[in-house]
Amino acid sequence: MATIKTDRRKFVKYSTLGVLGLAMGAGVFFSPYGKVPENRLRPPGAVEEDKFLALCIKCGQCLQVCPYHSIKLSDMAKGHGVGTPYIDASERACYACSAVPCVLACPSGALDHHCEKPEDIEMGIAYLEHPDTCLAMTNTPIPKGYNTKMHEFTKNVTNVTQLELDLLEKLDSFEGKQCTLCADMCPIPNPLSAIAMVYDSSGDGKKPEIYDGCIGCGACEEVCPTQVPSIVIKPRGTYEQYYKNA
Repeated sequence: MATIKTDRRKFVKYSTLGVLGLAMGAGVFFSPYGKVPENRLRPPGAVEEDKFLALCIKCGQCLQVCPYHSIKLSDMAKGHGVGTPYIDASERACYACSAVPCVLACPSGALDHHCEKPEDIEMGIAYLEHPDTCLAMTNTPIPKGYNTKMHEFTKNVTNVTQLELDLLEKLDSFEGKQCTLCADMCPIPNPLSAIAMVYDSSGDGKKPEIYDGCIGCGACEEVCPTQVPSIVIKPRGTYEQYYKNA
């Protein structure tokens, strides 16, 4: 009789744990966050978001061929695109490689192979979100050590490339100068089609002006020397959306 009671207690205990486990699992899959649409900056050539999520097989090939280590895979934090590639421009932007290797590596069509060169990229649009903090507009020199975060990023990369080292060397040369980083670091072949520094009518400084050649690569956001980037990328945003009626 004692054995029967003990077995019954074990059955109740483990059955209860099993039910709780299933409930917790369901909580993950059916929580509100599981269905929240993502607004991430996708790699070059990414098709429309719903189609992208349907086509992406989460293979990570785009990540592996990126020479700047720009591409990451999303986690469970939020959204329903777990395992899909994205770019966090505040950490490491896309630098618009001439052959667009991430697109070439994509086997599923989530990154459209019609995107063959930097000018074909349409990731988003740059926007001066915080003009009051822009160093160029206040004629404030770029502070020493402004690119510490970029050095730290490179230190944490196990297979750093020469392109990344060249990028760091170029960034180091701007310390102490008047800020034109967002325009000078634009990586597309004809950067003046995307961004230029123009005199600000409200002061003696200059400000970045965005043009329809902007591809939304995020380089301007990454190199912006303010604590919170003054200029940011609006993922999948277009020039018409943000500037046509401005």
